[in-house]
Amino acid sequence: MPKEIIRKFEVPYLQVLDEEGRCDEGLMPDLTGEEIKELYEFMVLVRTFDEKAVKLQRMGRIGTYAPVLGQEASQIGSAYAMEDEDWMFPSYRENGSYIVRGVPMAMVLRYWAGDERGCQMPEGMNNFTVAIPVGTQVLHAVGAAWAFKMRKEKRVAMVYFGDGATSKGDFHEGMNFAGVFQIPVVFLCQNNQWAISVPITRQTAAETLAQKAIAYGFEGVRVDGNDVFAVYKSTLDALEKARAGGGPTFIECLTYRMGDHTTADDASRYRSQEEVEAWRVKDPIERLRKYMEGKGLWSKDYGAKVQEEAEERVRKAVEEMEATPEPEVEDIFRYTFEEMPQNLEEELQELREALTEGRK
Repeated sequence: MPKEIIRKFEVPYLQVLDEEGRCDEGLMPDLTGEEIKELYEFMVLVRTFDEKAVKLQRMGRIGTYAPVLGQEASQIGSAYAMEDEDWMFPSYRENGSYIVRGVPMAMVLRYWAGDERGCQMPEGMNNFTVAIPVGTQVLHAVGAAWAFKMRKEKRVAMVYFGDGATSKGDFHEGMNFAGVFQIPVVFLCQNNQWAISVPITRQTAAETLAQKAIAYGFEGVRVDGNDVFAVYKSTLDALEKARAGGGPTFIECLTYRMGDHTTADDASRYRSQEEVEAWRVKDPIERLRKYMEGKGLWSKDYGAKVQEEAEERVRKAVEEMEATPEPEVEDIFRYTFEEMPQNLEEELQELREALTEGRK
């Protein structure tokens, strides 16, 4: 009988910046003062955008919207670590990641206003479209990363999903395939504690979500998802490892959804105000501000200027979105297939004839 081999598995936890803005300099990623400022400015911009988007929905100027509030560090820190040639596969909440990746805010708003042209990525931007079904984007990212490996391309696919997606078959199938074939993909889970009204304790009996990677033969790490430095460092390490042929990584960002699941939800019906307040003190922007102030990178004048500029940029994005001409009804035929099949060509022609007749 062969001797039984027992291996001990551990899930590392990374925090660089604590709730009081104190930093473990030994873990600090290599960021310049200007880069740290850029991270802060992105986080303020995304929160300002998010607050405006919720107000627009309440006024009926856009449709149902998924807020980012509380998850800015998880989105900005991870997206900031990506290279332009990498591909991002979002779920429906990565408005902040889109903005960091260069997608115009007016386009993001256009999508939430129900205009599918908001999904037409600008040329050269390697961002996939919003995935409303829970977990399907995991398979898309794994497929793309498999293609990168087959083509010997030095690029990585990074896929975002929430804790609820880890209960879906798509997640497990994607993880298993990535582990077997050691493909260049980073799985980034924003564990915000609630999948609509279902708490994380009803998603898994495991102590962490990150440990699920162990079963599929690759590394799983857990980070403080409200610490932008920890998120950036862990994501950068995972991307570089994948790009060098080291295979996939699963990153669990431990964070919290401060707002409702979407503007169609009322989170007060299933979670306590005490829980929300306990997480409010962990605010990702406030802890970064405290750190920057201690390093001489933040002042009241600078903070006011950043906020003012963010509000102006968001205001202009709203104006641009609302000034966009209405989409053409024919668009419903145009964006499903690369080459439109004959039956849709015929139906499109029938529509055009009906529209022409209706205008007479």
